Amino acid sequence: MEHEAPGWAVWLEHSGLGELMRSSPWLYPTANVAHVLLMALLVGAMVALDLRLLGAARRLEAAALNLYLTRFAYVAVPLMAVTGIAIFSADASFVATNPAFWVKMSLLALALLNAALFTRLWRDYLPTWDRGAPAAARLQVLLSLLLWPSVATCGRLLAYF
Repeated sequence: MEHEAPGWAVWLEHSGLGELMRSSPWLYPTANVAHVLLMALLVGAMVALDLRLLGAARRLEAAALNLYLTRFAYVAVPLMAVTGIAIFSADASFVATNPAFWVKMSLLALALLNAALFTRLWRDYLPTWDRGAPAAARLQVLLSLLLWPSVATCGRLLAYF
């Protein structure tokens, strides 16, 4: 069953950005490749940090690794928003009716909320993490480990739904 695209998606697709993304032979592929590379950077950094917080590579200090790896997220997330909007604008009417898009956006919102909550609640606790991290904190790490790769997977599944 086909759904009608929301008005904002039709507007974006017919905007100057949408037209430019469709008409340029190099702009869409460049934004797409950049988006994928940034996703790899983000997911790779978050998975590495999550695995450390779950007990892997204990010789690496958790707080220092957190400080180092989250810098990649602070760069990747805004750039991914820019490239994602650009890619989306090229075919917004179709993508906005794709269930994989809405699952991706929901998982992304959960992943970002989880990351923000984790930072607020547990960042100061990381220097003592290995002496007994709270169960709630470890559950948030497990959730992160599930959410970030799921966001990337749903992004890839957009092409198949």
